[in-house]
Amino acid sequence: MTHRSANTPSLRSRLVILFAAFAAAGSGVALAAPDTPGGTLKKIKDGGVLVVGFRDASIPFSYYDTNQQPIGYSMDITNAIIEQIKAKTGVKNLEVRRIPITSQNRISLLQNGTIDFECTTTTNNEERAKQVDFTNNFFQIGTRLLTRKDSGIRDFADLKGQTVVVGAGTTSERIIRAMNAEKNMDMKIISAKDHSESFLTLSTGRAKAMMMDDALLAGERAKTKDPENYVITGTPQSFENYACMVRKGDTELKALMNETIANMETSGEAAKIYARWFTSPIPPKGLNLDFPMSDGVKGLFARPTDKPAS
Repeated sequence: MTHRSANTPSLRSRLVILFAAFAAAGSGVALAAPDTPGGTLKKIKDGGVLVVGFRDASIPFSYYDTNQQPIGYSMDITNAIIEQIKAKTGVKNLEVRRIPITSQNRISLLQNGTIDFECTTTTNNEERAKQVDFTNNFFQIGTRLLTRKDSGIRDFADLKGQTVVVGAGTTSERIIRAMNAEKNMDMKIISAKDHSESFLTLSTGRAKAMMMDDALLAGERAKTKDPENYVITGTPQSFENYACMVRKGDTELKALMNETIANMETSGEAAKIYARWFTSPIPPKGLNLDFPMSDGVKGLFARPTDKPAS
């Protein structure tokens, strides 16, 4: 005959406990779900301040207008997210601080708490996802080349022995350096601090080609005095998705941003924003990038996802 200790719960008691657990789960009640320590939404609600990063020269995504205020496609998405943060936290008079960031410092500024999130021109990839969390994607690019029409460069094979400029800390830099080593192309690669410096290096003849995301190349071409003399060329070396970055494990903020971006994309609002910045005259000089929406971007809008490009 088996004897049960007085401290051992009966089968009936264990079934009651198990049933209660299932009932709580089914009703959406978390039995033990503590708030994420230092969650950004809680910090904003308590302090009334939100800090966002922006790029100051990434036409048409994030750049200065004539009043030195950040504007652009990415900034329109950022502003929509800010409005949802105000609604979620109940902080109507939210103080929004905007800090310029670069390719080199954007991740570290997010990790150390200097900025709370950024939506600019950051590629969503697995390597970076080890350090930060990415939201739903809001754009897709191909990495290509910008050259003068008379350069003789039509594809990446033509770069053998040539000088190429690329943004420091970008995925394009990683790709072109790997190509140079693996194919023994004897390229001289210049790493520039930002897009403007990259284009200056190209336009002054110090580089024969500039490698970058095709949409950004369109922006650099459009703002020069002789855009007709430049061509975007070359087989895309990668297709990459842009997404917003939040701190690792900041689940509540990521969920809010995911929902905001998905609603914009599926409602048609994102398509209107796209048309405003890529197929219409944009400030400050009324330039038109004449960059129609790609099938990749159409796919993102139809099926929002936070996954890197495949």
